[in-house]
Amino acid sequence: MSDWLEGKVVENIHWTESLFSLKIEADVSPFKAGQFFSLALDIEGEHVARPYSCLSAPHEKPLEFFFYTANGGVLSNAMYSLQSGDTILVKNPANGFFILDEVPQSRDLWMIGTGTGIAPFLSILKTDQPWDTYETVILVQGVRSQSDMQYLDLIMALRDKYGERFGFQGFISREQVEGTIQGRIPAAIEDGSLEEAVNLKLDVAHSQVMLCGNPDMVKDSAELLKARGFAKNLRRKPGQITAENYW
Repeated sequence: MSDWLEGKVVENIHWTESLFSLKIEADVSPFKAGQFFSLALDIEGEHVARPYSCLSAPHEKPLEFFFYTANGGVLSNAMYSLQSGDTILVKNPANGFFILDEVPQSRDLWMIGTGTGIAPFLSILKTDQPWDTYETVILVQGVRSQSDMQYLDLIMALRDKYGERFGFQGFISREQVEGTIQGRIPAAIEDGSLEEAVNLKLDVAHSQVMLCGNPDMVKDSAELLKARGFAKNLRRKPGQITAENYW
């Protein structure tokens, strides 16, 4: 049975005017990296709830979430103003199948996300499971501007820890920034520049691809991969593409 728990805000980190992270203390049941919790506030007499993937790993406390405020996003805009000690409702237990238990084994794991859609990937990468299962892990993040690319300290720490087994490639659509690719992720899949940048081939025989974030990116990337022989991963028919839209 699901139940709403009372959580307490530990910290609200404002990265930009529209990008923030919440750390929340809540006595939740054990969960798997990549799963989501529904969060809720009572706003003007209405219970407003929405699911969000957890960025923290299952062994970490407090829970951590990564958000954009959105035009018309009543809940995200309200959460942006929360302060330490404020109450927020957390639905227990976590849910979702965007987890490595649902992804077939292979040699390489590609985690391709946009914006805050990298949250479930960071949760997974902080566990042993991807490193016990795959030889190489590639994380790709697409954002609009350099200020939207957060958690680089964590990403660089993973690179230091796992060396050549871990690669990261950033995409920034509206700015030219050294070390990143300007443009959209699907275009770089189509012309091969993503594979060239990380020095690894997307190969049906050796690659599993997880897609998370902007629905247009997820759809366009999946279609390009399917044209190269990749297939959607289903329980009844395992494939190479596991996807989740992030809004």
